[in-house]
Amino acid sequence: MARLPHVAIIELGSQYTLLIERTVRELGVRSVILDPSRAAEWFKKNPVKAVILSGGAASVYEDGAPQPPEEVLSLQREDGRPVAVLGICYGMQWLAHRLGGEVKAILGQREYGGALIHLTVRGLTEMATGFFSHTPQHQSVWMSHGDSVVSLPDGFSALAHSDAGTIVAMEKNHVWGVQFHPEVTHTPQGKRILANFLRLAECENDWTPASVVASIRDDVCAQLGDERAIFGFSGGVDSTTVAAILAPVLKERLLAVTIDGGNLREGELEEIHTHAKSAGVNLRVIDAREDFNALMRNVTDAEEKRHRFKLVYSGILLRAAEDFGATTVLQGTLAPDRIESGATGGAVIKSHHNVGLTIGTLRQLHPIDNLFKYEVRALAQAIGLPKSVWNRQPFPGPGLFLRVVGAPATLEKLDVVRFADARVREILTRHGIYDTLSQLVVAYIGVNTVGVKGDARAYGGAIVVRAVETVDFMTARGVHFSDEVEDKISSVLTKHPDIVRVWYDSTDKPPATTEME
Repeated sequence: MARLPHVAIIELGSQYTLLIERTVRELGVRSVILDPSRAAEWFKKNPVKAVILSGGAASVYEDGAPQPPEEVLSLQREDGRPVAVLGICYGMQWLAHRLGGEVKAILGQREYGGALIHLTVRGLTEMATGFFSHTPQHQSVWMSHGDSVVSLPDGFSALAHSDAGTIVAMEKNHVWGVQFHPEVTHTPQGKRILANFLRLAECENDWTPASVVASIRDDVCAQLGDERAIFGFSGGVDSTTVAAILAPVLKERLLAVTIDGGNLREGELEEIHTHAKSAGVNLRVIDAREDFNALMRNVTDAEEKRHRFKLVYSGILLRAAEDFGATTVLQGTLAPDRIESGATGGAVIKSHHNVGLTIGTLRQLHPIDNLFKYEVRALAQAIGLPKSVWNRQPFPGPGLFLRVVGAPATLEKLDVVRFADARVREILTRHGIYDTLSQLVVAYIGVNTVGVKGDARAYGGAIVVRAVETVDFMTARGVHFSDEVEDKISSVLTKHPDIVRVWYDSTDKPPATTEME
């Protein structure tokens, strides 16, 4: 992929944001989902043609309501023309409120669920080539709003009203707003409306699975020539997708390498073998537990762990490359990895083991570093990889080394957290919860506490169980489990002799991060 997306979706608290991204992608156009706090920085470095403001549960006139950056209203394309803007639900209300209109709660205009809207005279004039092109004058939509735009900003025109009298669509020049949700299937004309917006914004099609696969293959083959390549294979969605795309063209010149440093979860090595087979790639597993244990057993700082992990990881990968005769290392780096590591010029949020990595004189290629996680998942599904690949939760590169907190990640501590992680996943899976989570974190906390086991004093560590739900991992909602589930987890985990108590962490992000380290 030659560039980043030209459509930006600013996430303002909607449960439907990923549906916006998916619908836009189904229309053949890539998009990036941005937290409002980081959107301004993105716009400085990356040209866009269109911005979509998502819905949200807040009221725009309240303190603390999500605020898109002011730049949204004055952004220009590379050719100097204004960037097209579409506000959906809360996004429309923010536009109206910010530009001088009035938004407030009207009891009779609160609408939840299906509704019928009617195009105005102005809306009807747009039916030929404009925002409502190829849609009927009267159409069903999906609503979910308590507030309404009761007065439009100067210069704006109402394009449609609902039966309740609500202004449900507005327009001025390059700015549009809709009170309903075009991204959901309950709005039958929604996909057409979004397609019209993308057409008006002059967004070219830049997403089809076949074209993405062909582009990645062409780029890598052009740079690699007849040489050999290796890459670190975790069995996750990123590395498995890269393998599945490149293995058919590189064949015996590509080797996947899995480094077992004692930091893998229970059953993970078997899953890695299964996913390598699904991707059709040759796999070599290297037992490096002694190497990692020598460096990790006396360190507690998270960034120092990452630094040491890089040292060992790169050294082993270099030796594997020499054995295989490879000149190049392929990395499953994503766009967010480069952004968070400061590789694109922004602040360093946290380092990533595959960004800024020096591996001797080996050349490094990053075939998917302009893609985002949700795009890689869609690509993996489109090319036929199993659900265990494209639905797999994220797991940090250093693995369980980052799940031992406040104590050295010794082999013994790794065994404890590996046991706890496996049992929690089993329990959540049986209760139908695991697949609903964006990420599960089970960590060993190196703070010994007193307990009682078998009428005897026990003195040992604690396990923290944390789960989050999120769209983009920039913000996340902490998950609360039921008393029944928590009681079951606590009962099972404390049977382990080294686990005295279990804590549950439902802190949102921010202020917490997803992982403990």
